[in-house]
Amino acid sequence: MFTGIVEEIGHIRRIIKRNRAERLTVSCSRVLEGTKIGDSIAVNGACLTVVSMTDDSFDADVTPETMRRTAFSLFRPGSPVNLERALRLCDRLGGHIMMGHVDGIGHILSMEKEDNALNISISLDRKWMRYIIEKGSVAVDGISLTVAKRENGAFGIALIPHTGEETALLEKHPGDPVNIECDYLGKYVEQLMNRGPAEDLSMELLETLGHGGQYGI
Repeated sequence: MFTGIVEEIGHIRRIIKRNRAERLTVSCSRVLEGTKIGDSIAVNGACLTVVSMTDDSFDADVTPETMRRTAFSLFRPGSPVNLERALRLCDRLGGHIMMGHVDGIGHILSMEKEDNALNISISLDRKWMRYIIEKGSVAVDGISLTVAKRENGAFGIALIPHTGEETALLEKHPGDPVNIECDYLGKYVEQLMNRGPAEDLSMELLETLGHGGQYGI
């Protein structure tokens, strides 16, 4: 799991295409500290496994499924990427819990300065918009951000200067794609409610659980 607090901006060094899959070489330094082969690193919000590494880079394989779900197809040598190592249980949770499993691709509609904030509007497929709630959390290219507003088919975030400086989001422009991971809690609740009759799940049971009820919670 990850928190969406980007540790470092790395750069794509090499891309080896393998039909619909790829192997990426990413130049970096900080995220290599304490990292070993088999560990996970989020690259623009997508959890990738380190398959080999040097003193200043790591290699990761990208599956066809990841290629379909993300904007990785636009990577070129030199492309900046947001990097974060997997969460340790002793770490502070500065952002929100993320799986590193990108749901889909959004597109930047506009970027407008307002005092110390950069207001960014992002369009998103209706399939994923239902998980976006005002003042809830969303991951954009692996960055934990708060939803400032929600509109039909789009949502807005307010980027503070520090986040802009510490991530590659300021490299983006209107029209550019970004990787989106919605808050996973909403997806679990939705699935449980949809399977309610088969699983004996009901609003009455949820209310009972919420108040402790017979389970003594």
